[in-house]
Amino acid sequence: MTVRRDLIDTRTALVFTNPSMDSREASLSTILCSLLLFCLGCKCIASELHATQTAVLKVDASPQLARQIPDTLFGIFFEEINHAGAGGIWAELVSNRGFEAGGPHTPSNIDPWSIIGDDSSVFVATDRTSCFSRNTVALRMEVLCDNCPAGGVGIYNPGFWGMNIEDGKTYNLVMYVKSPEYVELAVSLTSSDGSQNLASVTIPVSGASNWTKLEQKLVAQGTNRTSRLQITTNKKGVVWFDQVSLMPTDTYKGHGFRTELISMMLDLKPRFLRFPGGCFVEGEWLRNAFRWRESIGPWEERPGHFGDVWHYWTDDGLGYYEFLQLSEDLGAAPIWVFNNGISHNDEVDTAAIAPFVKDVLDSLEFARGSAESTWGSVRAAMGHPEPFPVKYVAIGNEDCGKKFYRGNYLKFYNAIREAYPDIQMISNCDASSTPLDHPADLYDFHVYTDSKTLFSMKNTFDKSSRNGPKAFVSEYAVWRSDAGRGSLLASLAEAAFLTGLEKNSDIVQMASYAPLFVNNNDQTWNPDAIVFNSWQQYGTPSYWMQTLFGDSSGAMIHPITITSSYSSSLAASAITWQDSENSFLRVKIVNFGSDPVSLTISLTGLQAPVNAVGSTATVLTSSNVMDENSFSNPNKVVPVKSQLPNAAEQTQVTLAPHSFSSFDLALAQSKLVAEM
Repeated sequence: MTVRRDLIDTRTALVFTNPSMDSREASLSTILCSLLLFCLGCKCIASELHATQTAVLKVDASPQLARQIPDTLFGIFFEEINHAGAGGIWAELVSNRGFEAGGPHTPSNIDPWSIIGDDSSVFVATDRTSCFSRNTVALRMEVLCDNCPAGGVGIYNPGFWGMNIEDGKTYNLVMYVKSPEYVELAVSLTSSDGSQNLASVTIPVSGASNWTKLEQKLVAQGTNRTSRLQITTNKKGVVWFDQVSLMPTDTYKGHGFRTELISMMLDLKPRFLRFPGGCFVEGEWLRNAFRWRESIGPWEERPGHFGDVWHYWTDDGLGYYEFLQLSEDLGAAPIWVFNNGISHNDEVDTAAIAPFVKDVLDSLEFARGSAESTWGSVRAAMGHPEPFPVKYVAIGNEDCGKKFYRGNYLKFYNAIREAYPDIQMISNCDASSTPLDHPADLYDFHVYTDSKTLFSMKNTFDKSSRNGPKAFVSEYAVWRSDAGRGSLLASLAEAAFLTGLEKNSDIVQMASYAPLFVNNNDQTWNPDAIVFNSWQQYGTPSYWMQTLFGDSSGAMIHPITITSSYSSSLAASAITWQDSENSFLRVKIVNFGSDPVSLTISLTGLQAPVNAVGSTATVLTSSNVMDENSFSNPNKVVPVKSQLPNAAEQTQVTLAPHSFSSFDLALAQSKLVAEM
């Protein structure tokens, strides 16, 4: 800090050398000098804190130096974590619909089901009398009262932290019931305490020894965000229940997915979908690993399983088939992550892995086989006679280094290569700095770290070998202290990292953020890209950051250079891309520092002139680097788009401190551009 000492010294000299000044005048003069010193100091500090840096970003858009980014570069990774599926994108409203969550032994816990009435009027317990062989637990309800309360007694289910029931919407109820005597059941959608009735229907059950499938539509006559489904009766006797399902009719394409959450996924323009995990695939123990066979076929017959890594039950209504369907609905290439005989705590010896290999080959036949094949016919019976285009599989998740991984990996690799030569196989072992000792088409790269580290990793793949398998950055995110529940700071570091992946997309073929979803009621892992509850959702800054990379897959990447004394705080990339009508040169740049930057964007080698009309600037920033979005303020940190009227081959812009900016420079149409 440089202070004008000459002014201060002169004024001080006047105070102490003029004998005509009395003490009062001297005191006043001293105060004025102090104020002058303070003001000058503040001005200098402010100048230092907000000094505008300068930088020049040169883009060479010459066709001969351009390189096409893989069509698959940016996609999404879905893991059943944080109730992302059960109670999330899968629209089933009933939690523990088959009463299996308490385990196979009876009597068992039926949580979150509960009784309406008391133990003197109704007795509820599980037994093993279900008509389904793969999920034998059912609920037996015995009504004990002769003169039951006016509203009856029975059971209710609050769903996943309350059901979102909306006025005018229709809900499909399906349940299996058995009663030895005729009984009338009142099925209602009510508020959480039962006081508000949103929809109700009376369903007669004829006395019989066999199970009956009952189906009914319920139309809501009101809205309540924390509703419950309740089933009551006034008649003394015994009724059994199993597989009680309630689904809204307005799911995405009628396939069972929550429309508003799928819409947010679509806005990311994903080119692939990696599923269903993650650690969910492995399990803490193999007995709790995801099993594809048990997640297909009629939903009523699926046994469900306990995900012991993330500690909750899933009925597997969102199963292998549904993930394949979701990939198709998103227009994204499916990437099937399967268990390779290894969990967090136990492993299958390579000598005994053959049944696991056969199981995976069957899963691929289910997806890709003809409708006449053994497993393809099962898929066809589920409503999809045409094969799903599975061309990528990951052999395990984060298992490299475990005792039997390499041996098991080779068994899977060789069998799949023989049966499906076109399938690209992904190894869990990182080859970014050391070559693999086994064959692979791609290798997995995962990184969860602090913001400064991830920002510095923008050059991670600069020196990676260009020979051998490609990189799949299938899990990346800023994590822990400076991530919060999704901070601006985290998104800036991630954006810088992605610019490096774009520039190294000759070796990096795919990348996806993780985790994608978090139910606000199950914050097992933070941060995440999309936060939701039963009826609301918002994107974190990391989500919005990703939307600005959605057009990069398949675009052309151009070499850039940054000239600035501040360049260590900047990260950038440049691409040309096209929408349905226009071509653009997009410059994305992260200012990770606390100073504004006066940036000159200099373009050379263009095949068409820049057109200021249609050129835009989109900026993601906020007043505090730790700012987050929330249900109460979902748009606190979102991209803001504006026109860029001065767009030209030399464009002057200002980068806000702690910001991520995307400048789309419209290119005037030409024959050459049109043919790109």
